[in-house]
Amino acid sequence: MIIHGGFFSESLTNREIKKAKQEALAEIVGMGYKHLQTCTAAEAVVYTVSLLEDCDLFNAGTGSQLQSDGHIRMSAALMDGKTRRFAGIINIEDVKNPIQVASKLMTFDDRVLSGDCAGAFARDHGFSYYNPEILQRRQEYEKKLNDSIRTGTVGCVALDVYGNLAAATSTGGKGFELPGRVSDSATTAGNYASNCAGISCTGIGEDIMSGAIASTIAARVTDGLPLATACQKTLNELKDFKGCAGVIGISEKGEMYHGDTHPYMVWACHDGDIDVFD
Repeated sequence: MIIHGGFFSESLTNREIKKAKQEALAEIVGMGYKHLQTCTAAEAVVYTVSLLEDCDLFNAGTGSQLQSDGHIRMSAALMDGKTRRFAGIINIEDVKNPIQVASKLMTFDDRVLSGDCAGAFARDHGFSYYNPEILQRRQEYEKKLNDSIRTGTVGCVALDVYGNLAAATSTGGKGFELPGRVSDSATTAGNYASNCAGISCTGIGEDIMSGAIASTIAARVTDGLPLATACQKTLNELKDFKGCAGVIGISEKGEMYHGDTHPYMVWACHDGDIDVFD
């Protein structure tokens, strides 16, 4: 299992927050890896991303950024590499765990919902009202420090004991964006899994969608490239338009990879031993 805690981070300048994030990632990947031993990859990534959403150090679920109109709108997606089913919710409001709403959609024919309709679906299926705003995010919004306080997406990729891959990604947005702006996290550009590779992205959503990063990496692994080569080749292509992105991934062979266009992504992995880096 490999997880990430975002691309842009206060931890760049605050050692205490950096340490706290590293400790949180280590704890969460340990819990997620333990869960993975007794469930499918898809179930494990939903469980693990829910833990990340519940940790207000990260920008997903509780602690999500406010958009320019002062509202929090979150996005999340789940893809099961075995079934190739993808489900996502875009700009949902007032729920605690967006990834769990996306997971609920996996059994429906219509599996990507947005805005008020996503919220109505959540209420109809037992997800109660929850305000994910924390005081820090409100203060940041009021001071209009969006360029310096952005904290990125969270994600998880897992390979289960049956050899199946799954990827889940969740975000609270980039902060101060135009209301209705769509993140890459609930698209196959930012979250993708096949029987060959699972990928979760973070960074500038528009750049990630321009590069179709997650699905492109998975396609290249399917065509025979090693995971690291496929990731590096795809990230290098962002240089053509100065794109910013970070990725985590696992291949069907158990290869794990993490990389970014700038050294700002915090991540952790577990294959029996825990590693945490930024």
